[in-house]
Amino acid sequence: MFEIGNSLREARTRRKIELAQAEQATKIRGKYLRALEDEQFDLLPAQTYVKGFLRTYADYLGLDGQLYVDEYNSRFVVGEDWDRRRPRGSAAQRQDRRLQGRVVLAALAVVTVLTVVVISAWKVSGGSRSVPPPANARAAKHRAAAPASYLELTAVRGPSKVIVNRASAGGRILFEGTLERGETQAFAGKRFWLNVGAPENLEIRVGGKRVHVTGYRPWVLTVTPSGWHGHPA
Repeated sequence: MFEIGNSLREARTRRKIELAQAEQATKIRGKYLRALEDEQFDLLPAQTYVKGFLRTYADYLGLDGQLYVDEYNSRFVVGEDWDRRRPRGSAAQRQDRRLQGRVVLAALAVVTVLTVVVISAWKVSGGSRSVPPPANARAAKHRAAAPASYLELTAVRGPSKVIVNRASAGGRILFEGTLERGETQAFAGKRFWLNVGAPENLEIRVGGKRVHVTGYRPWVLTVTPSGWHGHPA
């Protein structure tokens, strides 16, 4: 066990970084950074923000962000509360998503077979009765009407820790976890704040265009309707 706040403050002091400079780089308000260093976690909006800000700030200072989140969980989040707050990218939830995907595919296969049977029966009867549009056609029309994804993250070369907030670092957390190789997360909307742990393993697209992130260190990116901009964390 170690002191979260003191180690953050010592790392910032050792690197000669002012709070205002850290605020500008991480997009986290200075009063929240000060609260992390003082371990006054109740000053932050919610535990989800504490963990997101803690990981971002520690990574920015060259520390292991996940280590600080684990220490916070072990000291301040206990029992079932931690189970309910596990990152949405956990292995159990990924397994649930894969199972749900298989169920959806099986259901689509059944719908397709029923559609073929209905059309065949209609042709045999001479088409004297009207047949409602196939269910899968209605589903396709509904999908076409859904809003397109403006931001897409795909792990193409390996895993990467990712935090996606709506609009800014203080916005609602849309995703927090690890994207494993082959997994994709897509988001509708036009304003996001991202912290990616291993950008070299990701393919990031904004408005359908590839985002080129260089280097092998965490990056912080801001996405707006006009595009994106970012810098190493």
